[in-house]
Amino acid sequence: MSRVLIIDDEENLRKLIARVISLEGYTVQQAATVKEGLQVMEREPINVVISDVKLPDGNGIELTAMLKKQYPAVEVIVLTAYGTIQDGVTAIKNGAFDYLTKGDHQEKIIPLLSKASEKALLQQKVQHLEARLQDRFGFGHILGQSKRIQESIALARKVASTDTTILLLGETGTGKEIFSQAIHYESDRRAKPFVAVNCSAFPKDLLESELFGHAEGAFTGATKAKKGYLEEAQEGTLFLDEIGEMPIDLQAKLLRVLETGEFYRVGESKARRVNVRFIAATNRNPEKESEAGNFRKDLFYRLSVFSIPLPPLRERREDIQALAEYFVRQFSQKTKKPVAAMSPTFLQALRVHPWKGNIRELKNVVERCVILNDLDILEADMLPYDFNANDSATGLEEGVWTLAAAEKKHIRQVLAFARGNKTQAAKLLGIGLTTLYQKIKDYALQADTPESKE
Repeated sequence: MSRVLIIDDEENLRKLIARVISLEGYTVQQAATVKEGLQVMEREPINVVISDVKLPDGNGIELTAMLKKQYPAVEVIVLTAYGTIQDGVTAIKNGAFDYLTKGDHQEKIIPLLSKASEKALLQQKVQHLEARLQDRFGFGHILGQSKRIQESIALARKVASTDTTILLLGETGTGKEIFSQAIHYESDRRAKPFVAVNCSAFPKDLLESELFGHAEGAFTGATKAKKGYLEEAQEGTLFLDEIGEMPIDLQAKLLRVLETGEFYRVGESKARRVNVRFIAATNRNPEKESEAGNFRKDLFYRLSVFSIPLPPLRERREDIQALAEYFVRQFSQKTKKPVAAMSPTFLQALRVHPWKGNIRELKNVVERCVILNDLDILEADMLPYDFNANDSATGLEEGVWTLAAAEKKHIRQVLAFARGNKTQAAKLLGIGLTTLYQKIKDYALQADTPESKE
């Protein structure tokens, strides 16, 4: 049963109503003034408010508007005196569930309260589900504290509440779909569908049908009419991934939708209207693609009203450990193979890897290591052979082939990674601090490294 607040300065009437509805199983709070009522609202989870129109420090009509603004899921029932039915009508316009005339309230209050409670509890459930969706798909789900990723999140937050078309730019595996989901679930369209389409996953002819839908008999095999992704996303968000792979002639039809909100199903001559928020993404440079004739300039300008660049993982290395820990937890639960930790050498190998596949590559590497792991700690020797081989070759300069030259270069890189902290660098290298000082002297590295820190 829901929790009810009665606001009325007539003590006897207030207590009578409270007793009647408490006998039906409702939890009841009471207040004599608007001020007292608002104080109760702040400290108690109220579902339904029953308020008199005339109160010592205000009136129920204005209170209704205030409550519906602050607590949208709360339902308000207004009590009016004889001859003031217009007050009840005005209160409904302000968001009240309904009104009761004093004198008739004894017979009508329980059925009306039951309906108001049902609606309030349903709205509360919807709010709870929306909050869970935001937790799962919102910006709080995007891991990373690096400056680059936080800048991208800040841009996305600002534009999420609008209906502006967005273009996400970034390499493969940088999390473009996760960003598009977060924008959708932080927008006013969160209760409507989020539909994702990978434009590179369909042949040219099939993509048009999938996107716009088709009429019965539009082509061989079209035995019945079918909605496209556009209509499936009505009033929600349509995410067009790999937009750069869309054929030029289909780009022109998409441009018409963006400009007019109208489209045609394949095989139909009647225009249909759609209300959709568009988010597009590409791992290509759209300006260069436009110059090369692979992407319409007018479509690029229309899509890039608000562009958000997503940084590659190699430019946010400080986030690698947090991302790896998240994937370890995820795959440990999935495979039922508990992992207590990642060794320092394992983490160091992750930090220096070039990550051409970005977060997707990191996820795959961690999953593989968890599956192969028979201990409770991930070690560097569990990483794929080509993973380590690629890291060894990364950045090799001509002439750096002797062991001494390779050691000098490696020590310089570790010192740079540790920002000159020799104690940390020695720990990462697995050598004593005295040994590190000697090698710095032998290789004349002091001038090459960042400012020394202990």
